[in-house]
Amino acid sequence: MTTHTEAELKMAELLVEALNLEDMEANEISPYEQLFGDGLGLDSIDALEISLAISQQYGIQMKAEDEATRKAFETLKSLTDFVETNK
Repeated sequence: MTTHTEAELKMAELLVEALNLEDMEANEISPYEQLFGDGLGLDSIDALEISLAISQQYGIQMKAEDEATRKAFETLKSLTDFVETNK
């Protein structure tokens, strides 16, 4: 099992809830696993759902055309770091 920071675990819980990942627990999402492709296998619709959940939870607007947003969606850790930096 991977060790999560408190912020990473909170972000993983947000992902599980926003994406209705019923068969997955938040602590099962590795901070370094890719969110898209061969990692969790998320897609562009999932990215929109995550962006909406982050906007509602933290008041942060994520813009698709922004390179920082694209990098934020690489892993749970990068997404958490992005939110922590911008809230």
